Amino acid sequence: MRAAAGSSGSTSWFLDDIGAGDYPGCVSIERHCDMATPSLLILPGDGIGPEVMAEVRRVIDWFGANRDLAFDVSEDLVGGAAYDAHGAPLSDATMAKAQEVDAVLLGAVGGPAYDKLDFSLKPERGLLRLRKEMDLFANLRPAQCFDALADFSSLKRDVVAGLDIMIVRELTSGVYFGEPRGIVKEGNERVGINTQRYTESEIARVARSAFELARKRSNKVCSMEKANVMESGVLWRDVVQEIHDAEYPDVELSHMYADAGAMQLTRWPKQFDVIVTDNLFGDMLSDLAAMLTGSLGMLPSASLGLPMANGRPKALYEPVHGSAPDIAGQGLANPIACVLSFAMALRYSFGEGAAADLLEGAVQDVLAQGHRTADLMGPEGGTPISTAEMGDAILAALDAAA
Repeated sequence: MRAAAGSSGSTSWFLDDIGAGDYPGCVSIERHCDMATPSLLILPGDGIGPEVMAEVRRVIDWFGANRDLAFDVSEDLVGGAAYDAHGAPLSDATMAKAQEVDAVLLGAVGGPAYDKLDFSLKPERGLLRLRKEMDLFANLRPAQCFDALADFSSLKRDVVAGLDIMIVRELTSGVYFGEPRGIVKEGNERVGINTQRYTESEIARVARSAFELARKRSNKVCSMEKANVMESGVLWRDVVQEIHDAEYPDVELSHMYADAGAMQLTRWPKQFDVIVTDNLFGDMLSDLAAMLTGSLGMLPSASLGLPMANGRPKALYEPVHGSAPDIAGQGLANPIACVLSFAMALRYSFGEGAAADLLEGAVQDVLAQGHRTADLMGPEGGTPISTAEMGDAILAALDAAA
């Protein structure tokens, strides 16, 4: 996976891009983080979340034992598990803890047992509360096709082999948070209302994040919206262009309607490097891009906000996949996306680029050896293994590379 922060794995690209001049105290993690043991809050959540997170805990322990890279790890509840225990998808105490730690690592939320709850109590509201109250405005979703899985994609090998794109999704505004919202009665029928709303500053800060990220990659950004039918899309396009012209004229910028972007992602995805888009379109386009690689079980994500006093950004890391309640507890889940989410934490929150490279390399080695969880089994074969056995294989690859 291409290191967005350069060879050192620094997070300074992100902290610097949101503007030290605009946000006093916005500094590079490498220069200003204190020496205290970094803290990590683990929220396994629902469904397969606890299973995949158990393998991540083993990886965390490996780095503590073999790389003198220890973490102060705590664990709590989110989603349906939190509702069962506290009557809410996220307790105030857990929210307070998430605000205090250096990073949060989440498994998955949701399940059919909670489908009939009031909307405000659904498991997903716990995740949305974390994103909103931590102000995690930039969601980074990489889509990389590992060489060993190029034939597993539903697209032809030459279309996806070597694929490495990054979708930067605005995460704290747009239609998921806009007001008014709800279901109301108008005359004799019900009407569902959601509001798409973006301010200039919300668009500007995520655009800067995308441009800074592109400078560390292939220096190319495609901004996607629906300016042809939505006023919020017109503003989005205008602001992204203004930020580009004033601050990033060296970066190649293109604009594309989001529906056309979806088509182009399936036609020739390697034309893209960094894609920046709003909350709704980012949700859909990143899942589409995920399947280019063959499985949602492979892809991590990082949601980043402004830096804290110690220089580290507010951060939440989670796999792109859902809770998959149909296979929960059976040892069938793929833990790789959650493991790679921890690799993103090493890179973006803790400035440990070399450790992130080591972990990502171990995953690539395991796949090259033919190890496959159920979601990765295809006509080309492979060795079918369980969730825990995939964890074993990753730890063995780390040992071999040490």
